[in-house]
Amino acid sequence: MSVFRLAVATMAAVTGIGLGGAAQAYTVYISNEKGNSLTVIDSDTLEVQTTIPVGQRPRGIMLTKDDKKVLICASDSDTVQVLDVASRKIVADLPSGPDPELLNIHPSGSPVYVANEDDSMLTVIDLETKKVLAEVPVGVEPEGVGMSPDGKVVVVTSETTNMAHFIDTETNEIFDNVLVGQRPRFADFTADGAQLWVTSEVAGTATVIDAKTREILKVIEFSVPGVQPEYIQPVGVRISKDGTKAFVALGPANRVAVINAKTFEVEDYLLVGKRVWQLAFTPDQKLLFATNGNSNDVSVIDVQSLKVIKSIPTGTAPWGVTISQK
Repeated sequence: MSVFRLAVATMAAVTGIGLGGAAQAYTVYISNEKGNSLTVIDSDTLEVQTTIPVGQRPRGIMLTKDDKKVLICASDSDTVQVLDVASRKIVADLPSGPDPELLNIHPSGSPVYVANEDDSMLTVIDLETKKVLAEVPVGVEPEGVGMSPDGKVVVVTSETTNMAHFIDTETNEIFDNVLVGQRPRFADFTADGAQLWVTSEVAGTATVIDAKTREILKVIEFSVPGVQPEYIQPVGVRISKDGTKAFVALGPANRVAVINAKTFEVEDYLLVGKRVWQLAFTPDQKLLFATNGNSNDVSVIDVQSLKVIKSIPTGTAPWGVTISQK
């Protein structure tokens, strides 16, 4: 072996980034809605590193684009807290408006888009100046915030109005509304931006929308053997980068549905913890983390084998999940 190859091999052994593509370790952040805390998990060891106290009723959370901050929707504190990843301390608050539930970030890194459930508003915030840039009136009880990969469109779902509102990020104005199933909770674009998937909790469905025409392509229904239909309540949804698989958290059904994202057929139901809520892939998409609000744990799913490989205890009522590189 040459000196160069020996050096590369030694570095790979030390860092865990191998010549054969060994899995990389990431940091997983879980918001505990009733525990008023974040649970921090190492994706390599699948062990809890620490618990961080935060504001009241933390729900939606997301890493900033540089992975240096975690934004936390502290719903009952009426603010979005900013957690510094390096120090693991709250270093700022963003003026979110009342009862922030979910948020998303423009691909450029700013602004931040926050759904304010209590005042039927989407608040647009400059992350650097911490100033409100716009307030966009939307339907009643907004929750889901989906961001198109090109940053041109942000979509807000309103739980009571039962709509997905399409908003131009340049003008901050609604340019279309799509009626979906009852109580839409989450919105996620495919990596190519061609489709938007919206889950509807009370309807028990996931709606696939053509992002360009805003026409509904498919309404996906779920049927879990041995589970009553009223317990099938879709919430979180994540779609693989290659567009082949979609995963939907089915709430009190205690299952994550595995969907062929090309045919829209449900292929499997994975048994997880109680009241599965939100989902997040590791950046390499080898693992999928699912928060289980009523069993106070997260389920770890191996994406290739479609097997649940571990349950990790968290704080009380885990709700949101976001994952950064170490």
